[in-house]
Amino acid sequence: MDSGHSNHPDAVSAKKEIDSALSQGRMVIAVGNCTVRYEGRAASKISAGDRVVVIKSDGTFLVHQSRKMAAINYQGPGAKVHCVASPQGKLCITAERKKPMHEKIEVEFSSIMFIHSFHVRDDAEIKVMGTERELSNLLMADLSVIESGLVPLQQESGLAKGMIDILAEDREGNIVVVELKRRTAGLAAASQLIRYVQELQKRKNRKVRGILCSPEISPNAKSFIEKEGCEWRKLDYKVEGEARITGLQKKQRSLGDY
Repeated sequence: MDSGHSNHPDAVSAKKEIDSALSQGRMVIAVGNCTVRYEGRAASKISAGDRVVVIKSDGTFLVHQSRKMAAINYQGPGAKVHCVASPQGKLCITAERKKPMHEKIEVEFSSIMFIHSFHVRDDAEIKVMGTERELSNLLMADLSVIESGLVPLQQESGLAKGMIDILAEDREGNIVVVELKRRTAGLAAASQLIRYVQELQKRKNRKVRGILCSPEISPNAKSFIEKEGCEWRKLDYKVEGEARITGLQKKQRSLGDY
């Protein structure tokens, strides 16, 4: 394996580097030729090959090959990691967990091409933009983008069959169920909306309408909700630092609207 930054440490010095790093809460990256054994839910063994081992300060342990995205073996946070340098010059790193069940990964390096540790500081939580909840918040502030005169009554209203995104009332006093989808709405989304409408229709002595909002809708889903007397609105939004609704295409006007 070629490396632009290689220090080729021996097993003893590599063990010292890892032990020191773990005691100080540093992240370790080790690259070299190794075999991998796993014991736990099943047993496995991977023959010798060039691999990257990442040990994080919280005990997360990852073994990567030179291709593909996922680790070929891993332990989640909380693994106990320790190292042994053998008289034969091999370095064995073990990551072990006892809960929720006993699992152990053993990586034995026959040669080490690179090893280094880093103080990595990143406590930021990932913020997902453009979630259905965020779109719901934006619409609650102004439901007129869906329909003039539409007034919000409740956000995330619970039913026996699920949770309504937005419960509203139109200018004629009808209850309106608004269901939001970030991506193409299919039959599952259409069925969900219709179930909500039917349940509310049984509980309330008022007309209940259903509106499904999404960027796109499958032909079958559109036919289904229209057959059941519900409606679809094309919801367009952008995520640029924060989510914002850029447009909401209403249904084609009928003569009764004029």
